[in-house]
Amino acid sequence: MADAKTLATYTRKAADYAALDFSAGEQAALGGFLSLLPPGGAVLDLGCGPGFHAARMAAQGFEVSAIDATPAFVEAAQEKGVAARLGTFDDLTETAAYDGIWASFSLLHAPKAAFPRHLAAIHRALRPKGVLYLGLKLGQGEERDSLGRFYAYYEEAELRALLAGAGFGRIRATSGEGAGLAGTVDRFILLTAHRG
Repeated sequence: MADAKTLATYTRKAADYAALDFSAGEQAALGGFLSLLPPGGAVLDLGCGPGFHAARMAAQGFEVSAIDATPAFVEAAQEKGVAARLGTFDDLTETAAYDGIWASFSLLHAPKAAFPRHLAAIHRALRPKGVLYLGLKLGQGEERDSLGRFYAYYEEAELRALLAGAGFGRIRATSGEGAGLAGTVDRFILLTAHRG
């Protein structure tokens, strides 16, 4: 079940979000992820936003599908030619369907209590040796930002333990700081993990 206040914020701020720059760091992260996948492989953008990443993956020859809980984002992604559908993280029900799942700063809106369930669904939806890309904010606990969005925060050791517990291995992580839609500079972590 998606958080209503978070969805309302994204609906209200859809145009602002769509206008954000596609940074060099994002380009590098996306390129690194795609380099781990077979050419033309099947990819799911889980929490696709307005379809920035999904459209770039499709342009590079990947078979891309996408899901988001914000109708305005699904429409924006579809306008970019992305096969996007409306749904929440709980609507990921496929088995062995994807070579890669891209979850870039989307699962941080899920309650921490639900995170293991979502990781299990991602593991199930990936093909053997499939790759998960996960971008999250670093920190502790759960709270809302100044725009009203719900966030769950993690530290690297906690994430590594959760991923290992869900059956992922070959976990690699980088971290940094950056400004988002709310204008605050936050610590973040980018991880890739392989399905066992």
